[in-house]
Amino acid sequence: MDTASGSRRKSQSRERGITGISISGYKSLVEGRSIEIRPLTILAGANSSGKSSAMQPLLLLKQTLEVSYDPGYLLLDGPNVRFTSADQFLPKLPGSPSLTPFVIAVQIDGIETLTLTFRKQAKKGIELIEMKHDMGKRVTTLRPEMPHAEIIAAVPDAVNFQQSIEGVGQAAENSIFKDFRWSVDRNRCFLSVGLHPSAKGDSGPSSGALVNLVNPAGPFESNIRKLIHVPGLRGNPERTYRATAVGADFPGTFENYVASVISHWQTTKDDRLGQLGSTLEALGLTWKVETRQVDDTQVELRVGRLKHSARGGARDMVSIADVGFGLSQTLPVLVALLTALPGQMVYLEQPEIHLHPRAQSALARVLVDAAKRGVRIVAETHSSLLVMSVQSLIAEGYIAPDRVKLHWFRRRDDGITEVASADLDKAGAYGDWPEDFADVTLEVESRYLDAAERSLG
Repeated sequence: MDTASGSRRKSQSRERGITGISISGYKSLVEGRSIEIRPLTILAGANSSGKSSAMQPLLLLKQTLEVSYDPGYLLLDGPNVRFTSADQFLPKLPGSPSLTPFVIAVQIDGIETLTLTFRKQAKKGIELIEMKHDMGKRVTTLRPEMPHAEIIAAVPDAVNFQQSIEGVGQAAENSIFKDFRWSVDRNRCFLSVGLHPSAKGDSGPSSGALVNLVNPAGPFESNIRKLIHVPGLRGNPERTYRATAVGADFPGTFENYVASVISHWQTTKDDRLGQLGSTLEALGLTWKVETRQVDDTQVELRVGRLKHSARGGARDMVSIADVGFGLSQTLPVLVALLTALPGQMVYLEQPEIHLHPRAQSALARVLVDAAKRGVRIVAETHSSLLVMSVQSLIAEGYIAPDRVKLHWFRRRDDGITEVASADLDKAGAYGDWPEDFADVTLEVESRYLDAAERSLG
């Protein structure tokens, strides 16, 4: 193999992606909590323990970036997360300061981190007060209304750019930049550095940027926009679904795109349509899915009435509205996993919802297959069968243990969320776990056996 072409292929296959999230000052996540993101990341814990809260800040950024108008620093009421006031997610716990900042840090490839610090301002709502970009050897900190001199000190690129244009030794009074100033600009929930013309006798910018030089949020914005969100509430099965565009990004929540994605696969004869049918059959739901274009605005989803292929089964198709609820709830999960590219994050809320226990166990293989393909999956689950099935696949050698990460959430007596994280060994075991799903199962079984023994005695 040619060395250059081999290196190029390796570089192309290494997709940039989100590898970690840190949250503080958000709901019960008052103290800083970090969530490492592996190809398969499982969030577990009791109800209201903080699992959803760990992902909601990332969804706030996603919906802020995707909306067709500029909503300010954060879009609070959107398709992914819904608030009417920042007070609804800022901490209100005993002992937590009323002005506690809300901080979210996003890490890419384990080496590059962007930290955003928000604060509720009196009569102004929530505002971004600082953005810090950490590249390991170099940290750049930006703040709104940062003076020109501080920007020059904090951002060497501004000086280098200016000198390269002016020429070495050129007098400052002859500089083409003498009537311009560097300033910090807001791009929705991010900050960047731009070169602006100054009003005479004023040190501040008076119009749009001539040059947008420093935009450290670029790769972060791209990854956040590409996040696929499959919510826990995925809607009722419909007779027809609204036609949508099919691309690399899916603004809002993913269930709105499922019918059109399947229609696209059917039209282009994409192999993923066959994979979808095989996976649904393995889960015991159906063996075939197809679409029918009703008109330019509506798509009908039809599924095989039987669970397995049979003679004449290709003609035995019914509307998805006429079969079990579990199929319509599982379809967005499967289509999202097949759609996602290596490095792309898919956030699944309760992927096992409305599934029979056997199907929940089989779903683990589907998640693992996508993780092995390079998709970064974050699955929030209450299913002990799903977790134990992932452990079994590790023990069987089907996936390496370092590709999986478990995070357990629990609320302390004071209401603050704690997160315990565990690595699995080659046997699929995870060591000391704060609380195990199996403990609940054993407790219920023991209670039943004791009661049965007493009633028969």
